[in-house]
Amino acid sequence: MAGILLVEDDPSVRTGLELALSRQGHSVTSYASGEEALDHIRSRRPEIVILDVMLPGIDGVEVCRRIRRMDQLPVILLTARGDDLDVVVGLEAGADDYVVKPVEPRVLDARIRAVLRRVESVASDRITFGDLVVDRGALKVSLAGREIHLTPTELRLLLELVRHPGQVLNRRYLLRAVWDHTHVADSRLVDACVQRVRAKIEAVPAEPDFIHTVRGFGYRFSPP
Repeated sequence: MAGILLVEDDPSVRTGLELALSRQGHSVTSYASGEEALDHIRSRRPEIVILDVMLPGIDGVEVCRRIRRMDQLPVILLTARGDDLDVVVGLEAGADDYVVKPVEPRVLDARIRAVLRRVESVASDRITFGDLVVDRGALKVSLAGREIHLTPTELRLLLELVRHPGQVLNRRYLLRAVWDHTHVADSRLVDACVQRVRAKIEAVPAEPDFIHTVRGFGYRFSPP
């Protein structure tokens, strides 16, 4: 069971998803606008946000950006079929996952549970790579003594990469390990998340010291 904040301006879609997710055992609070959702988060933090991209007023991508400025709570985007640009922009804004409309409630429930498993995933070791320290027990990352704030998905991706230093991990493997996905078309989830992690841990993201791209294959964690 999760405390879900659902943000969807279409009344029929909002009601249907709220009912379906409630039947799965979740506690759902829903709003029709991003402004209302942001006010709710400031006063009562949910466990996860389900966010429609196309919202009146502040759109879903901007809501996601504002959430990231104040919190690292998980965000799943709801996007219309074929809106690839919205998906990419939303992922770059910090979303953890996305589901294409029309939404199948069982698929959304599975995605919610997968994202929340990343939050709960804990190991018991502390790994040091030069100035980069990954504390899996405390779920904290620091660089040169400064704490780096990662979303649960970003942290899960980094943990997966540091588990295999020097090895090339392809996008399909990372999709299964981090997102519990198997559809290769979702590989943009991996690319967008890698970009966000690089922006936080690399001195020069375009010339990374830690996470290297192996063209045509995937990514390799190779600390200096």
